Amino acid sequence: MAAAFAPAPSLEALYRSIREGVLPYHAGVSLRRVLIGLGLAAGVGVPMGLTIGYFPSLERITAPVLQFVRTISPLSWMPLAVIALGIGDRPVIFLIAIASVWPILLNTASGVRHLNRSWLWLARSVGASTTHILIHVAIPAVGPQLFAGLRMAVGIAWVVLVPAEMLGVSSGLGYFLLDARDRLSYSELMAAILGIGGVGLLLDAGIRAMEARWRRSGEARG
Repeated sequence: MAAAFAPAPSLEALYRSIREGVLPYHAGVSLRRVLIGLGLAAGVGVPMGLTIGYFPSLERITAPVLQFVRTISPLSWMPLAVIALGIGDRPVIFLIAIASVWPILLNTASGVRHLNRSWLWLARSVGASTTHILIHVAIPAVGPQLFAGLRMAVGIAWVVLVPAEMLGVSSGLGYFLLDARDRLSYSELMAAILGIGGVGLLLDAGIRAMEARWRRSGEARG
């Protein structure tokens, strides 16, 4: 059995699964779920982070609730997700979103909280509304913290993805891993693990490329 986990059979199974299109198919399904979940997390986390960071009184009020919910393991929501959303993509995406929203929210709030307040006062003195200040002053200024939160969120989402895709779905890298285990195909199991690591690495590289492009555009504007 140990020989099935050796590098040669594992790499052969990886090559075969890529050539036959099995691994790219499952990776594409998983990537779509992760991107949707991250999009939902960013759609919730960025506005909440901006608002909480901008209004200290709101942060004091919401901090106990946010810390309480944040410390609940994302996988603890699995039974409720299945009961409420059924079987399929929706519970998987929900688990990814609820796991990855916190680093985005907290990093964004921290970035706004540590902004130079004179920038905000200057914008308000020329008649800028709170919404305008948050969009045109706060977001560009907290870019580094926001991208740091996104990188953390991608790592967390990719970790949560695999057990989440064992919730009765019939596609995705988590399903591929579970299916290989059930078929006792250990070389394919290792190929699935290598595929998970490879796609996760590409996701992180994509976030870093986006951050580098954002920095260059900021320097060009400056």
